[in-house]
Formats: sequence, structure tokens, C-alpha cells
Amino acid sequence: MDISRVDPSLRAATKRAPQLKIENRVVLALISNLTKFIPGFRTNGVERRVIRDGDVRVRLFIPPAPTGAGLLWIHGGGLVLGAAAMSDQFCGETARDTGVTIVSVEYRVAPKHPFPAALDDVYAGWHWMRQHAAELGFDANRLAVGGQSAGGGLAACLAQRLHDEGQPPAAQWLFCPMLDDHTAADRARDADDNFVWNNRANLVGWRSYLGGDPGGAVVSPYAVAARREDLTGLPPTWLYVSDIELFHDECVTYAERLAAAGVDVTFRLEHGAAHGFEAWDSDSALARELLANARTWLGARLAA
Repeated sequence: MDISRVDPSLRAATKRAPQLKIENRVVLALISNLTKFIPGFRTNGVERRVIRDGDVRVRLFIPPAPTGAGLLWIHGGGLVLGAAAMSDQFCGETARDTGVTIVSVEYRVAPKHPFPAALDDVYAGWHWMRQHAAELGFDANRLAVGGQSAGGGLAACLAQRLHDEGQPPAAQWLFCPMLDDHTAADRARDADDNFVWNNRANLVGWRSYLGGDPGGAVVSPYAVAARREDLTGLPPTWLYVSDIELFHDECVTYAERLAAAGVDVTFRLEHGAAHGFEAWDSDSALARELLANARTWLGARLAA
């Protein structure tokens, strides 16, 4: 992709951002193992706890003035890499700025752990959060799910599963989510060579997670958020995507389908930003404005 398509204020950081070339299994395994050692981060005024309770592993962020609202946060990584620690700064600053207590959940990644392992792990994290609501000062009616990239896709699938079980979250908060395996199946998209996450990496992610080629006629329920036909009754949604990233079309379509189903949707389109820029260039003016908008929405949606 031509760097001229990137907003001028983001070009230098985009040139430095890693391009995840994970088609080689050895490289994928190396990167996946390295992400497990990402150092944590502490935000002034926010209490951070690292908790292991049976098979549930979470990182808890308690703001200085909790509002009683809670968020289950799910990190990105293309379904094949990543760790909750990579979201520490984001979660700490979100907790500080909104008063929302955040539970950042670890989950198993593919290809060693294909679907439904990751979804089962975040589902267990949700129930852990609900089970400890009284202890943590949560209002059980003010709990949201959210995530970035693959984590956003998992959050959308989790919201669908919880809705079907009669315990829907109060909101879903989706940052450039990975929603549709049909994108990976469209090999014509390889030529775009999008910054940070391109369609060749996307194919590895979906194939590893689904245990077969993406775009097939049948997938299990809750494996791919965009495959769900009826979106009626899903929770209020905040969703952003950039116009130059791989997930643009699938995110726009999902937002439109949610709105057509009567869901309260706040959709935000960023211009000239590579995938996940708010994470790896969080000090940029565009990222600060995006994050302020997102956190304002979350705080207002989960207000008492």
C-alpha cells in the first residue's frame, strides 16, 4: 500500500509499525511466544491486579473513583498471538478516565488452540466478572464487552452468545474488529498489502482459528460474528474502523446490519489510519481524539 494514503501525521509511526509476516509457521510460533513476555504497564492512580482463578486468568484495573460499571476487555492479535499485558496502558487509562473497572482477560490462541478455545476463555472471564460483581462493586446491569481487532471480533461473538443465553451485556465496544472470514477468503485483497495487518496474515489467522479454509459454507455458531443472520436485540454498539485498513468493508457492513436490525449503533470512520493505530501510536492527535470519543461513549452508556 502506498504510504501517501496514510494521514500525514501518522506516516512516520506507520513506517515504524511492524508488518506481521506470519505466513511462515516458524515465524508465527516465534512471534506468538515472544508476545507472552510483553511487560505490563501501570497507570498512576489505577490499581492493577493480576489474577489466576482456576483456568481463568485476568488483569483487573480499578479506577480511583469507580462508578460501579465494568468492562470485559479482549486483546487483539489476529487470533494467533498476543497477551492481555499488551493492553495494560489502554485499560489503565480507560479505567482512570471513565471510572469503569476493567477486567482484561487472557485467552488461548490458535493454531494450538482453535475455536472454540478463545471464545470459551472470554466467556469464562465474563462469568468470573459477574460472579465477583459484589466483591468488586459492579452493578450486574452495567457490564460491557469490548476488544480490539481479533479481540473485537471475539467480543462481538461473545455478545451474540450471551444474548442467546438471556444475559446480554449492556454494550459492546469494538475497535477495528475482525468480524468476517470471507475477507480472508478473497485472495484479490492480497494485492492491497495493507499496513500492519494484510490479507495474507488474515488468512493465517482465520485458517488457524477455524481449523480449515475460511469462507466455507458452514461454520459453528459464534465462530464468526458476521455470519450471524439475525442481529436483532444485540446490545448498543460503538464501532470504529479506518478507511484504508483490511477490515473496512466488513466493519461497515456489520454496523449497517446492526442498525437495520434496530440496534443503537455509534459508528466512527477514521481516515488514513493503519490498523490498530490507537494502540501503537496512542500519543498522536488522531488517536487521542478517537480514544476520548470512545471513552466518553462508554462512560455515558454505562452511567448509573
